[in-house]
Amino acid sequence: MKTPQTISDRSWTILNLLKWTTTYFKTHAIDNPRSTAEVLLSHALRLQRIDLYLQFDRPMHADELKIFKALIKRRLAREPVAYITGTREFWSLDFQVTRDVLIPRPETECLVETSLEIMSDQADACALNILELGTGSGAVTVALASQQSRHHYFASDISVKALAVARMNGIAHEQTAIHFFAADWLSSVKKTGARFNLILSNPPYIPRPEISGLQPEIHRYEPHQALDGKTDGLGCLQEIIDTAPDCLVPGGFLLLEIGYGQKDQIAKIVGHKGCYDQITFIKDYSGIHRNDRLRKAVG
Repeated sequence: MKTPQTISDRSWTILNLLKWTTTYFKTHAIDNPRSTAEVLLSHALRLQRIDLYLQFDRPMHADELKIFKALIKRRLAREPVAYITGTREFWSLDFQVTRDVLIPRPETECLVETSLEIMSDQADACALNILELGTGSGAVTVALASQQSRHHYFASDISVKALAVARMNGIAHEQTAIHFFAADWLSSVKKTGARFNLILSNPPYIPRPEISGLQPEIHRYEPHQALDGKTDGLGCLQEIIDTAPDCLVPGGFLLLEIGYGQKDQIAKIVGHKGCYDQITFIKDYSGIHRNDRLRKAVG
């Protein structure tokens, strides 16, 4: 079978090309080779994946093969599929992503689920003020606003380029009331005197020495600023835990995504702080403690 460099020299149908690409990806240890082939081919042809099955016998044109070959090369270089296609599904919504933002991950949907539970527990209250720190693509806040539109949403990021992506996603999903702004965690928010019912974040929590050992898709392409949790992975988490009480109403919640094995260390940080009267760790669907829910003491 010919290589991608000569892929345009023969006659291909959609079915034959999918079969060949799946095998080729397997030999190069690309994850989910069949689904990856389908996503890239549907993107190249500007079709839905279901349309590939409805047009299996369709011949491929030379210009289409050229486009698809370029996508194959990018994936072989370990570029994530989401960056190649420019989109990623999260919370059953499609979000634009670029290399300026972290790719939304399924486990972060736990952050949305837990936030909605907190908001539901205060269903009889007035509209809540909700702040996301390090919003990236805006996926979490946009997902929340799509479910509970009556609340007031604020989302910050230190990256101006990331905020541009987040704003585009807000507009795309008709969530134009979200206030996106540039900030480094809570330093500038604290100065305004603003208070929130819920502050949530998926901050960087990868120990800095471990980043280079992550999958190539991550350490080569995703923004290190969104991964780097400083030396021990706890730097950003501790900063947020330390400063959040100044920006929460009494009884307000801080909700954080944390990394594998960080539960006990986070518990110690919270215990030393003494500003929280509740701490709950929530597991994701893989059984990993993924969220840390803290309540600011009322008294």
